[in-house]
Amino acid sequence: MTEPQRVAGSGPFDDEPPGAVRLDEVPEGVVLAVSGPLDLSLAPRLARAVERAARLRPALLVIDLSEVVFLASVGMAELVRAHRQLRTEIPVRIVATGRLVLRPLELTRLTDELDIHPTLATALSAG
Repeated sequence: MTEPQRVAGSGPFDDEPPGAVRLDEVPEGVVLAVSGPLDLSLAPRLARAVERAARLRPALLVIDLSEVVFLASVGMAELVRAHRQLRTEIPVRIVATGRLVLRPLELTRLTDELDIHPTLATALSAG
């Protein structure tokens, strides 16, 4: 019996974007733009990016989840860890829109603990 050959682009997850975390310095502080699935493979990269951002001592840290396509529990845990670790030093705001990201935060009542904003502009301008 021969092994089936895998053809690129034919699997159910082939169109899922790879995850990334980008650090951008802006006048208001630092923005971590997260894209792709915030899951077990991307959460450690987010944790490293938060640590790197904290070393910059910004006035504000915004974690932008606008381009996140899936939010796993490990991703939510990283958001909480960042919030709790930095709360006395740096305000942390989260940009979360859309059902795929906002709904898990609502179901776990993390919207009560985290500072959630609908857009990057409101997160940066909120006083």
